[in-house]
Amino acid sequence: MTETESIAYDVVVLGAGPVGENVADRTRAAGLSTAVVESELVGGECSYWACMPSKALLRPVIARADARRVPGLSRSVRGPLDTAAVLAHRDTYASHWQDDGQVRWLDGIGADLYRGHGRLTGPRTVTVTGPDGGARVLTARHAVAVCTGSRAALPALPGLDAVRPWTSREATAAGSVPGRLVVVGGGVVATEMATAWQALGSRVTLLVRGKGLLPRMEPFAGELVAEALTEAGADVRTGTSVESVTRENGTVVVVTDGGDRVEADEILFATGRAPRTDDIGLETVGLEPGSWLEVDDTLRVTGHDWLYAVGDVNHRALLTHQGKYQARIAGAAIAARASGVPAQESVPWGAHTATADHAAVPQVVFTDPEAASVGLSLAEAEEAGHRVRAVDVDLSSVAGAGLYADGYRGRARMVVDLEDEIVRGVTFVGPGVGELVHSATVAVAGQVPVSRLWHAVPPYPTISEVWLRLLEAYRDA
Repeated sequence: MTETESIAYDVVVLGAGPVGENVADRTRAAGLSTAVVESELVGGECSYWACMPSKALLRPVIARADARRVPGLSRSVRGPLDTAAVLAHRDTYASHWQDDGQVRWLDGIGADLYRGHGRLTGPRTVTVTGPDGGARVLTARHAVAVCTGSRAALPALPGLDAVRPWTSREATAAGSVPGRLVVVGGGVVATEMATAWQALGSRVTLLVRGKGLLPRMEPFAGELVAEALTEAGADVRTGTSVESVTRENGTVVVVTDGGDRVEADEILFATGRAPRTDDIGLETVGLEPGSWLEVDDTLRVTGHDWLYAVGDVNHRALLTHQGKYQARIAGAAIAARASGVPAQESVPWGAHTATADHAAVPQVVFTDPEAASVGLSLAEAEEAGHRVRAVDVDLSSVAGAGLYADGYRGRARMVVDLEDEIVRGVTFVGPGVGELVHSATVAVAGQVPVSRLWHAVPPYPTISEVWLRLLEAYRDA
């Protein structure tokens, strides 16, 4: 290939993470020629530095915690985790940071992979600068999909770079256990990594600027997770901001706004995400570099009939599974428009409309206990103007929970719309509840009337019988 060669495709996808892969899968299935551009590893953040390695670290932690609550097993699992085995398990699920399998998958669907840095250089045009410095120009007949994801956002603290802080990447890929770890933040990454490294032997201090953990969930979710982390030995400090961070003779020294001094071997900042859009040529098509991209429900960027932004970059729901959902919707919309069929952009829950982004986003936080939710919290529902009622159930009252673990602690909340008698949101907190949330997602996304949910009989004795307890609480309220 020459340095200036120009190649035309129906669709060009920027980013080969799970979102970009799914856009390519859908457009290829529709018969559209598709190029995928990736500057790092095919498979993206989720495969190598987020979902897969973090859950591989957490699975042994949660399994041991569950076993310790089961009679007949508790004495057998009193010892420490086999750290080397846990890290090796993590390495396997991160494919040892090799993307051969993902590349084979892309090749199998018939998409062309271009390695290098891709930038928009005008409407429907992407220039890829390869590792050898050579440039290739890709043009898109129908669509360019920006699927470049997000990166960790670090605070503007003087000298922070010299401290060499961990972000989510280092936290999920570390090759050894730090003796002392400071975690700054109170969201999903902060709580999951605090859970994992505390169980692996770190002395964890969690510094949370807000009033509690998991602020995007019902308040009781963060309360129960904080309580469990504290019992496990972590030092959880809420209402605490970091004033300065330095590294002195290898030791991280943190000074808080209250004047406290905390020392550690490593510090993880889990303080939010920023879009990876700062160097992809947005300015060449009239958009602001480094910005989140505003889209309609077909994932098309506002003001551009050929440009799509799918996954984290549109800031609708920064979750891998939700990005993959958006990718399926965007791929279907691109294919429809390419064939001359109008996309059903004004049809809620239609084939080309990402309605779930607004009404039915599920999430699981893999802490101990797990926290899982879908739809609106009580506060969000009220803020949106819905007339709702929330009912709560102590999960320990469910027979299946008692069988799952001695001393089971957990809570469930169902938020019901009093006008339509449908479920607007559900939250579960407790061991093993991650597997419950899809039933709640079906109820919320399907707008299933409460009267019909009475006929969805939960098997006995399982934790899912909490559904019956929630319905009874609503009936009797």
